[in-house]
Amino acid sequence: MITIEIPPNSNCEAVELRLFHDLEPPRGVSQVRLEHHGSSQWYRVTGWTLQGSRCPALGRKVDDSGEGVVLLVSGGEAGLRVQPAEHQDPWRLDDSSQWGVPFLLVADAKDVRFDDEQPRRRC
Repeated sequence: MITIEIPPNSNCEAVELRLFHDLEPPRGVSQVRLEHHGSSQWYRVTGWTLQGSRCPALGRKVDDSGEGVVLLVSGGEAGLRVQPAEHQDPWRLDDSSQWGVPFLLVADAKDVRFDDEQPRRRC
């Protein structure tokens, strides 16, 4: 069982307790394909801590009572940070090309790039 609870923080909105039944072990995630402002594209993703630093973003299949079987991408206690894949900017809260989210539920596994499926990029 995976529990996610995100307290109020400067990265993303708070989330009350969410429970997911994990169906596989977690794997590192480097990119996700999202629809944002009307277009679908690849985005870099990292976990974010309450101290304002990076941590791994992890993905795994889960059973979510509302969505069925999906991929849950989660990060640190302050959620995830996302930026367009073509950007290689340092991760910062004051960068307008980046934004924070508590977690992501991705329906199609083709929309997630795991660390072990491609060469790892340095952040």
